[in-house]
Amino acid sequence: MTTPTTTRRAFCQGALAGAVGMASTALGDADRPNATFRLRYILASAMYGDMPLSAILPEVHKTGADAIDLWPRVHGTQREEVDTLGVEQFRKMLEAHEVRLGGIACYRLGPLGLRKEMRFASSLGENVVLVCGARGPRGLEGGELKRAVRAFVDQLKPHVAEAEERGCTIAVENHANSLIESPDSIRWFAEMVSSPALGIAFAPHHLSQESELIANLVRESGPAVKFFYAQQHGMGSKKKLPKERELLQMPGRGPLDFKPILEALRAIDYGGYTEIFMHPVPRGVPILESASAITAEINRSRDYLDACLRKS
Repeated sequence: MTTPTTTRRAFCQGALAGAVGMASTALGDADRPNATFRLRYILASAMYGDMPLSAILPEVHKTGADAIDLWPRVHGTQREEVDTLGVEQFRKMLEAHEVRLGGIACYRLGPLGLRKEMRFASSLGENVVLVCGARGPRGLEGGELKRAVRAFVDQLKPHVAEAEERGCTIAVENHANSLIESPDSIRWFAEMVSSPALGIAFAPHHLSQESELIANLVRESGPAVKFFYAQQHGMGSKKKLPKERELLQMPGRGPLDFKPILEALRAIDYGGYTEIFMHPVPRGVPILESASAITAEINRSRDYLDACLRKS
């Protein structure tokens, strides 16, 4: 089991490596394609709805991932399942399938309520990304928005300090109807982030579906991008639609061209997780009828993303 000291050391080494990479970019390497760049995939348990971990963990490697992202109700049931199983039993299941815990969806808890999840993550000796939204005033613009983002970042400081100590990362999603939602709020948040333990869970599906705009935001955000949702808006996820329309949220199905976005991720030498994702209606059900069908659908999108990278 990784000790807290080892976790912090590994975390600092990773931060140093990221700083070196950014220095190279500043010297002009961003204009040279990184032929070795690959996406690091993580599997969202919510894609399988209320299926148990015993059915989901065998699918992780089949999707090209090596880590699981645990989702709680209403989107999934797996985070609560771990509480029932206990940490040691969950650890044994992860080891049996050679899978690591890479992320936890923490929207219900919010960025100021992550202490328990950080303890849980560090008990497994993992550098886990905790994804949450930004609670705060909405609909702000200009200087008022910038001041609110600054206040939010300042409010997070003690929580970020604990994340640094425990080797976790707090990733704030640019979620609709939240403080960090608009392109300006993303830019200012990225500019104000000063710790490798804090950044953005970048979600294209909550932005205007313009590939170049999204790609430019990725470039501007740079090392602040800590998690990437490979999901588009498609025809939305609020109303029940025929399955073929619901699936338009998946990369390669809907109209959003991911190639410029992946080129931007390559340009910033993005090393965080990429999660192929969509929301079913209603929430909490599997996106398709069986685990094998869900895995095949994820791989369909992965093939598309990998093909975009080969063309870039």
